[in-house]
Amino acid sequence: MSDTFPAAVYARTVLSVNFADARHYFLDALLELSAAHAIMLARQDIITTAEARAGVEALSALASGERRARLDAAVFDGSVEDLFFHVEQQMIAAVGLDMAGKLHTARSRNDIDLTEYRMVLRREVLGCAAGVHRLAEALIKLAREHTTALMPALTHTQPAQPTTLGHYLAAAIECFVRDGGRLQAVFATVNQNPLGACAITTTGFPIDRELTAELLGFEGLQLNSYGAIAAIDYLTATAGAIAVAMVNVGKLVQDLLQWCTVEVGYLRLGNAWVQTSSIMPQKRNPVSLEHTRILASKGLAQAQGVFTCAHNTPFGDIVDSEDDLQPLALGMTTDAQRALDLLAGLLGDCSFNTERMRARAHENFLTVTELADTLARRGGLGFRVAHHLVSEAVKASADESVLLDNVRRLAPEITGAPLRLTEAEAREALDPDHFVAIRNMPGGPAPEALEAALDQYGAELERQQGWLAGKRRLLDAYPERIRQAASEL
Repeated sequence: MSDTFPAAVYARTVLSVNFADARHYFLDALLELSAAHAIMLARQDIITTAEARAGVEALSALASGERRARLDAAVFDGSVEDLFFHVEQQMIAAVGLDMAGKLHTARSRNDIDLTEYRMVLRREVLGCAAGVHRLAEALIKLAREHTTALMPALTHTQPAQPTTLGHYLAAAIECFVRDGGRLQAVFATVNQNPLGACAITTTGFPIDRELTAELLGFEGLQLNSYGAIAAIDYLTATAGAIAVAMVNVGKLVQDLLQWCTVEVGYLRLGNAWVQTSSIMPQKRNPVSLEHTRILASKGLAQAQGVFTCAHNTPFGDIVDSEDDLQPLALGMTTDAQRALDLLAGLLGDCSFNTERMRARAHENFLTVTELADTLARRGGLGFRVAHHLVSEAVKASADESVLLDNVRRLAPEITGAPLRLTEAEAREALDPDHFVAIRNMPGGPAPEALEAALDQYGAELERQQGWLAGKRRLLDAYPERIRQAASEL
């Protein structure tokens, strides 16, 4: 039995992997938050201005040039436990043990890690929000082009009623607009500063947590120090929003793939988005949609993995929420962004067979709901009786051409009186264009209702775009605030 940490297998399976992940994902954040912390310590007279200046200069040297190249190439060699101690070693070499040690006053790897995680994740959240926005914009463009394009709406995968392609697409737009709102709420949760929580109870030094929050582009404090270390709802909230968005993507993609089949034939992707076969020259395989589906599924699976890893872990400092979980979460956001961007791209280069869709809207008795409605509205029948009459007439009809004859024949038997509708009224009720046109309630498929809804979605997307631009400016600006504060030391 070895008494020396780390055991060889532990070093190989845990420490070396975690070192590489931290270097890949969190090195920039570690250097930035260390500089912000040094500036704060000087402002609070916890260390001298000269000490802070020396520390910030050493950190700046590590962030670029040859020293940064060496950091980027560093691998776990067993001399230190993790990336933090590796960077501290470099700082000791640059400014000495005493000076490097002073820079760690009033902080812990605990709050350092949580700060790094949030700094990286907040940019990922913005990336996902941007992807949702691009997808919603692509869908709005298509919906506006097809506000009157008739198609059959399905329920339980069976033909149900006439609608329009624009109305169908608007339903998807609503989902992605809501996804944008969820990601805004997630960003507000993520972008809170945990630095200053130290190990878990803050510190007796007179630190200024608001200053480090401002320098690092946070919009407030993760206030309770215990919660700053123990609570991971910043991560599960992100996973929840991503999971919902990926389900929304997957449900839409499932329909689009069916529409690409020869049997349905509603959708044709541009040549740049399909792939031929290695043996069958005629093939137009919609692989871009298939890739979108698997990427969305991966994003969803990784989101579920975040919850699985977090479930039933202690409410405290625990490695289950740290080194091994964070790459899973960042894989989730990466695959989600890939799925969103791919779907938005292919929707910008596709065409719909609207003639075929219109023809299908005239089949399968899709308008008979309106015939029952008209019998209730103008024919003096209660809706349930009207529904029964039309249902029996449909059962007796081989196709639409004999439907009205059967309605007239069955009316006396079922209602006790002849059919009270005129021929023109009955024919109008069975017209798919009329069916859509009179459904002009808010949210309905009638062109005026649909266009009003699309205007509403567009206004919300414009507001979300403004929010997104503002948050990008916030995150783009904070490194300059650190540089400016450093120059004032």
